[in-house]
Amino acid sequence: MDGDGNGWAAGPGTKVWGRFGAAGLMLLAGGEDPQVLMQHRALWTNNGGTWALPGGARDSHESTAEAALREAVEECSVEPSLIEVLGEVVTAGPYPADPEQPELAGGWTYTTVLARTTTGEVLGTFPNEESVELRWVALSELTQLPLMPAFAEALPGLVQEIDSLSL
Repeated sequence: MDGDGNGWAAGPGTKVWGRFGAAGLMLLAGGEDPQVLMQHRALWTNNGGTWALPGGARDSHESTAEAALREAVEECSVEPSLIEVLGEVVTAGPYPADPEQPELAGGWTYTTVLARTTTGEVLGTFPNEESVELRWVALSELTQLPLMPAFAEALPGLVQEIDSLSL
């Protein structure tokens, strides 16, 4: 069952990664203008060369929070015991099945899992092969990066959600 989420699903006129959906971790550290852990995606990955949250395909047995945490550990080597999940926001989908590609599952969603470090401080990271670089970036400065288009589109709503959390 481990890794059974790897594969394509039906997206809006295209394929999307994650047979059972996908999830990413928006990990925050600090207070008023929190730092966000960002991943500069390796060129060979989906939307390579852009900045996004660590994340990826959800396996059939995982919750979205479990998937997002697993991916962040794999891609950034963060210590999961130092992360507190605050909430979840579906930021893409669900997308219907594509009758022209019946082999692809429908119903795909991308869920952003909001979390913070338990210490309030940034955590040490170590990138895997899916990353060019990992960087903690102030929330107010994220739009200065060349963001993955789907993340850029979802960012205003995520900022509103973070503001409502009263970190």
